[in-house]
Amino acid sequence: MVGGIFNTINPSVYESRANPIPEKARYYQKDMQDWARLVGVQIGAPAVFPVNSAKVMRGAFIAIEQHCLVRYARAAFRRYWSDLADISQDEEVEGIAEAAGLDAQSLLRRIGTPECKQLLRDSTEELMSRGGFGSPTMFLDGDDMYFGNDRIALLAATLDRQ
Repeated sequence: MVGGIFNTINPSVYESRANPIPEKARYYQKDMQDWARLVGVQIGAPAVFPVNSAKVMRGAFIAIEQHCLVRYARAAFRRYWSDLADISQDEEVEGIAEAAGLDAQSLLRRIGTPECKQLLRDSTEELMSRGGFGSPTMFLDGDDMYFGNDRIALLAATLDRQ
């Protein structure tokens, strides 16, 4: 839960949203489009930002169980960033589940259970306890942390050396 992380250890994100630096905000938009072009995705400006993505994130645990996390994550990101949909809504979560090949009604039932909610809280707590402070955060060999999509090349280089 990125929002939970920001509330706990990275509140500067909210401060920068409340008092944006116009030059930095313009550059951020350019930078996002540069990255999107590089990796071949479309990124727009969702009307609902930030979005409450808790249901979608809980659904990721179901997708992991069903061995379709990549399809699920791609569908969720596409629906939010490309289609600009409000993914906090149940009908959007259903569509994301269906796009990943999951039973949408079963997923909706399960993501509302206390057990699934706890999985997300535990995952968030684990990230913070390991020194993480945002998304995306990747770990190699337990404690070698890489933060940000621009660190994927560093992670790949480290893997190549092993």
